[in-house]
Amino acid sequence: MTNISDDAVSACPKVTVVTVCRNVRDMLARTIDSVSSQTYPDIEYVVVDGMSTDGTPEMLYGCAGGIDKWISEPDRGIYDAMNKGVGLATGEWVIFMNAGDTFYAPDTVERVFATHFDNDVDVVYGDVAIPAVCGFPKIKIASEPRNCHRMFFCHQSAFARRQALLSHPFDIERRYSADFKFFKTLLLGGSRFVHVGLPVALYDMTGVSNRRRSEGLRDNIRVVSETDSAVDRLRFLPRLWFNWAMCRLRGK
Repeated sequence: MTNISDDAVSACPKVTVVTVCRNVRDMLARTIDSVSSQTYPDIEYVVVDGMSTDGTPEMLYGCAGGIDKWISEPDRGIYDAMNKGVGLATGEWVIFMNAGDTFYAPDTVERVFATHFDNDVDVVYGDVAIPAVCGFPKIKIASEPRNCHRMFFCHQSAFARRQALLSHPFDIERRYSADFKFFKTLLLGGSRFVHVGLPVALYDMTGVSNRRRSEGLRDNIRVVSETDSAVDRLRFLPRLWFNWAMCRLRGK
């Protein structure tokens, strides 16, 4: 575990962790415990609940010490809730941890921000750990950001500047790939991405984009069609359409 000196604490940028959820009380409890156990000295935790009926709001009432802000109200989908979380955040950096996801270790955020990042860096990203059937989790190394047809890394492993999120809110019409569109837009706009060589999150593989693969690919097709040049659309769309067709044939 790294140690931050008293002098360094005042220089630590504030980090907001946002969790969006609906009717996943037990999974949310796991994420709350992980965020609460972080050793980093300046974390703000925001939970946006989509009007759960499984006792989640009651649980949130009882977690006042571990959660800085929370709301429970109807929304127009995951990315609408994520935009609400950004609106509530006051940190310089924001990371989204879905209900069920956890940080890889108690000192993860501390290790990430042991490094000072220049003002022109908009995204700091790391690797993810995928739960194994048995034994230790498998570490998935993040791809280097480059313009392509799919996400470069999991959003659970990425810290984005709040100002970038405010300037480019998630497109709620892209119900499965708004995070892909956000990071792609930043990349095409010249934003700097910095990789930290450590696992940031233990990633829950039951998320909606993994369970509805063909719909996620269809949304990626829309993102590429909306953001890329004609030349890049010719590069990316045939592969996406082929992958989409294969998923449909397999019933995924």
